[in-house]
This record gives sequence, C-alpha cells and structure tokens, in this order.
Amino acid sequence: MKVALFITCVNDGLFADAPRAVVEVLEHLGHEVIFPSDQTCCGQMHLNAGYRQEGLHLAQRFRDVFEGFDIIVSPSASCVGTVRELYVSSARALGDDALGQELEEIGRRTYEFSEFLTNVLGVTDVGASFHHTVAYHPTCHSLRVLGLDEAPKALLRHVEGLTLAPLHDEDQCCGFGGMFALKNPDTSVAMGRDKLAHIRATGADVVCALDNSCLTHIGGLSSRAQTGLRMMHVAEILASRDRSPRV
Repeated sequence: MKVALFITCVNDGLFADAPRAVVEVLEHLGHEVIFPSDQTCCGQMHLNAGYRQEGLHLAQRFRDVFEGFDIIVSPSASCVGTVRELYVSSARALGDDALGQELEEIGRRTYEFSEFLTNVLGVTDVGASFHHTVAYHPTCHSLRVLGLDEAPKALLRHVEGLTLAPLHDEDQCCGFGGMFALKNPDTSVAMGRDKLAHIRATGADVVCALDNSCLTHIGGLSSRAQTGLRMMHVAEILASRDRSPRV
C-alpha cells in the first residue's frame, strides 16, 4: 500500500524521530511511504485562535498537496483532528458548504498512525521490543476528537518486554491545549503537575502519547522536577527493536 506521510510542523521542526519511526514501522510492514515535500502547516494554530479564513487557506493547500493520495497518515492526533473536524466546521461556519464537502472527503482519508495500524491494517503486533515500564497519556485530541482509546494501548501491549502501567485519571487533560497554555499559564502548569504526579505514581520510566506537543508540556515540568522520566512518541516505541532485557 502507498501511504502519504503528513509530518506536521512540530514534528518536522522539533521531533523528527517520531515521523522517522512511522516510516520505519510502515516499511517494516511492507508499505511504501511517500513524503510530499510541498506540505506546510495544516492551519491548526490559526483555526484554534479564531482565524478561520487564514486557517482555511492552509486547509486548501493541504487538500491540494494530498489530493492524489488515498491514504494519509500522521503521528499527530491533534493535527489529524484538525483535518477531520476543524476544517469542515470552519468552512461551513463561513458559509462555504462546497469547500466543507471537499475537506470532509480528504478528512476521511487522513489517519492518526496508531489508528491506521489497528483500524485499517488490522495490526496490533508490529514486531517491536522495548524493555521498559511505560505510562501512556491519552491526549485530548486522540481521546475526545478521534475517539482513540484502545488502539494505542493494544499496540503497546504487544510490544515485547514492555510493561504498560495503569495511569490514574488517565483521561484528564495535561493542561497543554495549545492556545490554552498560552492564555492560562498558571492553570496549565497546575494541570500538568497533577498529570505528572499521577505518572510518577505508576513507577514508569517512560511516558508516551500520540502528540509530541503534550509530551513537551509534561516533559518540561518533568525536567524541572528532575524526575528522570523519558518522553517518547508511541511511534518511537513501536519502531524500537531493543532486545536487551532490563537488569
């Protein structure tokens, strides 16, 4: 199968290991990954901030760049949620139903990575091995917008050597929320500290999620607290071939 990689701004600029891991896993499973180099920001920041027209210019660019692909995969639940939900609702809010219909169509072809593996390919075991205790944080966009609950957990449970630690109040927001963290920094930090406390209580040495933006928020608080926790995207764990058991 030919798959187009939607890399996203945050991953392209700061966390290249996550999209690289997506490519490694998909190629390991026998699929061809194409990277359309003309892709830019999907417009999530603009749309979240209320700049609908500006965001829709980027939505139209996304449509044009990816129109020739039947499958589009991304290691970002928040950006996939933008393509599926914000594109359509924003276009229709501005009275452009025709554009909304076009964007709805491309949204149906756009998948978050773990969702694509489990729901489209029907795969839960990708042959990974990772000998660590891991806490999985369900980000708001992955859980509430895309409805991804068991898909990433099923993939993690099939990783050789991995212990998936139960996380208390796992569905609580970490406090990042993009614009929310900028406009409400004190509340954002308080929520992040609560999330970090729950993570530390699991005894995990690695924290993973489907959004590097949330991992950055948790990771910043973790670094300041000198916890020693390691932040990893789920895709990086699925690409791991760590054959050395813990001592």
